[in-house]
Amino acid sequence: MPKTILITGATDGIGLLTAKTLAAQGHTVLLHGRSAEKLEAAAKEVGGTPERFRADLSRLDEVGALAEEIQSRHDRIDVLINNAGVLKTPQARTPEGLDTRFVVNTLAPYLLAQRLLPIIPKDGRVVNLSSAAQAPVDVEALRGRHALDHMAAYAQSKLAITIWTQEMASAHPDGPAFIAVNPGSLLASKMVKEGFGVAGNDLSIGADILGRAALSDEFADASGRYFDNDSGRFAQPHPAAGDKGQVAAIMEAIRELVADTN
Repeated sequence: MPKTILITGATDGIGLLTAKTLAAQGHTVLLHGRSAEKLEAAAKEVGGTPERFRADLSRLDEVGALAEEIQSRHDRIDVLINNAGVLKTPQARTPEGLDTRFVVNTLAPYLLAQRLLPIIPKDGRVVNLSSAAQAPVDVEALRGRHALDHMAAYAQSKLAITIWTQEMASAHPDGPAFIAVNPGSLLASKMVKEGFGVAGNDLSIGADILGRAALSDEFADASGRYFDNDSGRFAQPHPAAGDKGQVAAIMEAIRELVADTN
């Protein structure tokens, strides 16, 4: 049965290829991007007339407005793929003083998932983009109280999204499923080219696993788990994800940081 699938960061890289693949399978794909021009180009590549939603995920107020706009048009989203992410950026701080990597990679997907939960069915899924690059989270940096370099912020933001994935799964035992996925290291995305200066591996490696995580039976009972596509199996995230005190501090910070968003 065709599903309605929202993909953030769908204007290039893994997000765009995943959108094209799922649309070709007959699913209704909703495209999110930061640029109206890129969204228009992506819609042409995907084909048909996919709905487009523009929002800057470094601005939590725009994330809240994005969720409202989606709910005004849809009463059901079967799958949310939180694909959008940032590594290197000229604006490492948001106007509110938060680290842009934490906002885009951790807080925005959390807020979007929370706001869309009322229209995600119990058998739906939230697929979160994690990474093999995971590092213990400096909660003070998450709160914007001091700066980190690009890679440290990225790695910590990816452990943080993996942590909230498992915590949301625990909070919603009846569904939807919350699944964290490392789509594959050093794939040929714009982020990898800019961040590491390498061409990268075939993007279809990442698009294939996102499609499987979104729809296949093998992920139906995987809520709270982390899939490492480098090894091709479910795996344990960084050991810090099992530190109850750290996890509680991270979740408290995430909840507080998104609490004031309209």
